[in-house]
Amino acid sequence: MKNLKPILISSLVTLLIVSLAFAYYFYKNQKPKKTTVAAAQTASTNPNYQIKDTLLNIERNKEITNSRATIITETVFKVSPAVVGITVTEIQEYRDPFSQDPFFRQFFGDRIYKRKIKGLGSGTIISPDGYILTNDHVAGNAVKTIVTMTDGRHFNAKKIGTDMTSDICLLKIDAENLPYVPFGNSDKILIGEWVIALGNPFGLFEINNKPTVTVGVISSLGLNLGVDNNRYYYDMLQTDAAINSGNSGGPLVNSTGQIIGMNTLIYSKTGGNIGLGFAIPINRIKPIIKDLKTKGKVDRNFWTGLSIQTINEGIVNYFKLSNVQGVIITKIAPNSPAEKAGLKVADIITKVDNIKIQDDVTLINLMHTKETNEIVTFQIIRKNKPLEKSIKLEPKND
Repeated sequence: MKNLKPILISSLVTLLIVSLAFAYYFYKNQKPKKTTVAAAQTASTNPNYQIKDTLLNIERNKEITNSRATIITETVFKVSPAVVGITVTEIQEYRDPFSQDPFFRQFFGDRIYKRKIKGLGSGTIISPDGYILTNDHVAGNAVKTIVTMTDGRHFNAKKIGTDMTSDICLLKIDAENLPYVPFGNSDKILIGEWVIALGNPFGLFEINNKPTVTVGVISSLGLNLGVDNNRYYYDMLQTDAAINSGNSGGPLVNSTGQIIGMNTLIYSKTGGNIGLGFAIPINRIKPIIKDLKTKGKVDRNFWTGLSIQTINEGIVNYFKLSNVQGVIITKIAPNSPAEKAGLKVADIITKVDNIKIQDDVTLINLMHTKETNEIVTFQIIRKNKPLEKSIKLEPKND
């Protein structure tokens, strides 16, 4: 019989080694889990971690707060004090409807009545001594004009001058050291440039002495919108910044806080904003302000000496033109501004001051917006060659 003692000892040693190996294996795999749980518990319960987390949130809140102060908010803060609400009183005449009937008219005559009506609009202080820019259709016919500032003050405004043709009116209040908006240069505006429209829609200054602000971009430049109530809208700025009732006369400013246009029109079938707002460029307004300050009006009593005709198919065929819109000069008066400028019969006018001339109505309406002694650039075609001629709009001889 063999001795089993060595075999038994060997088996026990092997079993012990295997047991220790398994124990070590389970120990290694359980330890990371305990460490992970401990770390999570420490982060949630340790006061030092809570302090660090709170400080981190504070820093994040600071970043969020700082990011709210954008160039838009800074510009609005700077410009808002110079935006005013305008309340006007006009006298409207109306005829007795019965006076239209010959039977009643023979007894009562042509009876005309007057009534007061209220109107609202916006304006911009353009100098520290109280000159205010607005639209003619806002305050041009007013018999009384009240200006409301964002600080709650009210002023009676004096009408310095108004120009229906360009829809520009200049007011003045008796105050000094006022906030004002500096002029920009509308000739350097870029399509897609950010703009801000400020104003007093629906007369909200009476409730809240702060202007309403809308933001958009310049959608288009140099738009010719034609004539409305004897007001000529040419070379207009288009923006998708919302312009609503009562915003007329308010400023359209760029991101540096300069006025580049005056909010004037919206295109809407319902009266609400649909993203088609129009402003008069400030460079068109500047010379008119100068005239209104010095003369109270704009002098448009000039002449050119031109007779014109819209280009038609017969003219196109005769002169062998292609893709040309405009007017042809049919007659030039002797010793006229047109003759002095070197224009000739059969010249074709395609643009005036870079504004396209589609027909004779376009040119006539555009010339209504010009002033006496203004120099106007005519872009013409003569014998199929492009030329430019500058005309000084001389006063008419009585």
